[in-house]
Amino acid sequence: MSDKTILVPLAKILITKEVKPSTGVCDGANLNNQVFSRIYIEVMLEDNDFPVMCINRTTMKKRLMPFKILYGNNERFWMQNGSWEYFLVDEDYVKLKKKAAEKQRGWEAKNSPPSGGGLNKNLDESLDNKNVQQEGDEELEELEELEAEQGYGSEYKVFAEMSTEERINFLNSNKKRLTELILRRPRDEDTVTGVLVDTAKDAAIINHAILREAIRLGDDEAKRLTQDLVDSTNEMVKSSAQLISENILNNELMNTLVQKSNGTIVQHMTRVYLNGIAFLAYYNNLVSTSSAIQKLRISFANKYRKFYQALLPHLAPDNIGLERVFYGGMRSIAPELYYKWAVGFLIHDIGKAAAVEYHEGESKYNREIVIDHVKQGYKSIMTKTNYPMEASLITGYHHEYYGDPNGYGYFRAYLQQYKKSNPGAKQDYVITYDLEPMLDYQALAYFPAKILEIVDIYDSVTDPLRAYRKAMTTDEALAMMREEFIKKHCKIDPILFDIFSSFIRKRQKQKT
Repeated sequence: MSDKTILVPLAKILITKEVKPSTGVCDGANLNNQVFSRIYIEVMLEDNDFPVMCINRTTMKKRLMPFKILYGNNERFWMQNGSWEYFLVDEDYVKLKKKAAEKQRGWEAKNSPPSGGGLNKNLDESLDNKNVQQEGDEELEELEELEAEQGYGSEYKVFAEMSTEERINFLNSNKKRLTELILRRPRDEDTVTGVLVDTAKDAAIINHAILREAIRLGDDEAKRLTQDLVDSTNEMVKSSAQLISENILNNELMNTLVQKSNGTIVQHMTRVYLNGIAFLAYYNNLVSTSSAIQKLRISFANKYRKFYQALLPHLAPDNIGLERVFYGGMRSIAPELYYKWAVGFLIHDIGKAAAVEYHEGESKYNREIVIDHVKQGYKSIMTKTNYPMEASLITGYHHEYYGDPNGYGYFRAYLQQYKKSNPGAKQDYVITYDLEPMLDYQALAYFPAKILEIVDIYDSVTDPLRAYRKAMTTDEALAMMREEFIKKHCKIDPILFDIFSSFIRKRQKQKT
């Protein structure tokens, strides 16, 4: 088996609660979205040697075992949180699907009802109308599945059909994988990278799948539904953030992600999450030394003051320094806040699926569609979950662009309402690390949202899979961002952008 062999987790294939094979093929009463999982099991049991790839979570040792033997020992072996994980090689999975489809067609042909008149005309018409409705529902479901697959990859359907309990178990299993890697010494960096990408990608898809269901519920009911999701995601984020912070210049995360997912939205969300955490860790390391902040103070007047003077025109130039840019002074981020922000990075585009065609296709620019993904994500997180408010604000404010007309988000609307009641109110600070100055309109922007803006833009313009734009090189992207987002219009933060540029160039240098 080569290093590029694609492995499909068996737990993602066999997602039903009732998995025992039926007597015969399957019965018509159970021919629903569970049927294929049951047929899969029957096909694998009929083939005495159908291979399952078993990988030990601790040693990464691999071995092939027949499905029939594993199933005979434990009929739900793929759902156990033990030392082993179970996969199918992609070509075996393709064969399995083909044989399962043939088996299903055979059953349908054998059990389809005879044609002809019904017992009475009214019953026939009622059935016809019901069939039309079902066909319409099926078309809508197919459209939603296609949309999801375009943006969230073919894995989305698997997670969408899982129960909430199964999804949470999957998240917890991934958290366990991360914890085992944290404790392992020495670590294989390729393994660490692969697990970081897998767990982040799965968490993004599962969050989207559950929030799509929660959005249809009342707020209290939705929060009950999503509470385990919030708890498991928070724990997973802590573990992945710890691993990333120990190797913040790992440049292979993006390359690995491109190979492991075929959904452009989930790739973007995962890259921004992982790179956002790494950049935040780099920032923390930098500002923890007094020399770095002192260098910024020395260069501030000549290099940065003009940009911040434009943002705070009511203040005298000599009154604008680092303490005006960063409310309370420039500082490193405490772990508890760091993890809350990391969650916001993970779910920042959770409302994006409704606009897949624009974001990931070749459609013309539609500002309303663009704005809608921020609104939907912010509202669903704020009203349907118990995620920390910090994560909600990151989702809603990560395209504010310092009030530039090309930006959008909730803060500017709230600020306008506030100024109507307080005509003389002015923001005396540029960026706040804390919620209170943001919510009290003392600062123009929220620090983690400004971090995310930069990472988000950079990822979008360097993304090799965007259909409507050729990917920029690192140098092209950084030059464009400085020209278009700082010099022409100050949309992203100049100081944070320079720190980000240093981070990207050091990571590139390490790769070379």
